[in-house]
Amino acid sequence: MDSALASAAAIADQRQKIEQYRHILASVLSSSPPDISQAKRFLDHMVSDEVPLVVSRQLLQTFAQDLGKLESEAQKEVAHYALTQIQPRVVSFEEQQVVVIREKLAELYESEQQWSKAAQMLSGIDLDSGIRMLDDTNKLSKCVQIARLYLEDDDAVNAEAFINKASFLVTNSQQEVLNLQYKVCYARILDLKRRFLEAALRYYDISQIEQRQIGEEEIDENALEQALSAAVTCTILAGAGPQRSRVLATLYKDERCSKLKIYPILQKVYLERILRKPEIDAFAEELRPHQKALLPDRSTVLDRAMIEHNLLSASKLYTNISFDELRTLLGIDPRKVACS
Repeated sequence: MDSALASAAAIADQRQKIEQYRHILASVLSSSPPDISQAKRFLDHMVSDEVPLVVSRQLLQTFAQDLGKLESEAQKEVAHYALTQIQPRVVSFEEQQVVVIREKLAELYESEQQWSKAAQMLSGIDLDSGIRMLDDTNKLSKCVQIARLYLEDDDAVNAEAFINKASFLVTNSQQEVLNLQYKVCYARILDLKRRFLEAALRYYDISQIEQRQIGEEEIDENALEQALSAAVTCTILAGAGPQRSRVLATLYKDERCSKLKIYPILQKVYLERILRKPEIDAFAEELRPHQKALLPDRSTVLDRAMIEHNLLSASKLYTNISFDELRTLLGIDPRKVACS
C-alpha cells in the first residue's frame, strides 16, 4: 500500500495522479474481506501534506460516496475514522466530504433502527456554515429529519431543539410535505412532554387535513384517524379546565370520533360519567409508555387524569360522601382520594 501511494504521489500530471489514486481506492474497497487497515492508511495519506488539496478533496468525495461498498461494521469503523482524521482540517473538507460521510453513516444507522445515532450524525453537519450556504428549504428539511429520528427514540429534548430551529424556517416555507412533517413532530413533542392539551389541538389540526395528496406524498386515511385518536387520548389525559371542556365538546361532536375504538371513553368523559376500573384498564392498553409514566407521588399520568375526572363526576352526583364510600365508588386507594 505504501509503495502504491508513494508512486501515485510522485506523478506530476494531476489527472493521472487522481486516476491512480482512484485505482488504489477501488482495490481497497473491493477487497474481501475488507482490509480496514489499508482503508485507514489511504485516509491518512489523503489528509497529509503529500497530497494537494484539490486532489484529496476529489478522492475523499469518491471515498465518501463509495463507503456503501463496505459491509456495515467495516463501514462504520472506517467512516468514524475518516471523520476523526479530517477534523483537524475540517474547514478544508466540510463543504462536501464530511457531509457525505455523515449522511452515509446516518443512512446506515437508520437502516439498523439506531435512530438517535443517525440523528447525531446529521446534527454534526453545520447547517449555517458560510462555506456551504444551504437554502432555507434544505435547512428546514434537515432539521425536521433530525427531529423525526430523535422522536423514534421518544427523545423529546433533542427533537425539540431542532424543531425550534425549524420554526424560524417553516413560516415562509412553500413545501407542504415538509410543513406537515414539522406539524407532526411538534405535536409529538408536546405529547412526550405531557403538554397534553396543546398536543391534542395540534393532532386535531392535522386530522382535519382535507388534501389526500401533498406533493408526492399520499395522505393515508389511517394516518388521519391516528391523529384524531391521538387528539382524543391527549384531551382525556389533560388537566381539567374550561379549555379542555371546549376541546372535549369539539371532539365529541365530530362524527369521525364515533368510529374510533376509544370513543366510549370519550363519551363518558364528555358526559361526566364515572369510569370504572375495567374501562380505565382497557384505555390504558392503548396508551404509550410516557402517557403511563410515574409521577413524583408514585401515581401515573393516567391515574391522575382518571381520579380527577371521576371526582368531578362524583361531585355531580353527591353533595356529601365519605372517603370510604368514595373509594368504593371509584375503586381507588383512599389516600389518593384524600390527596386529590
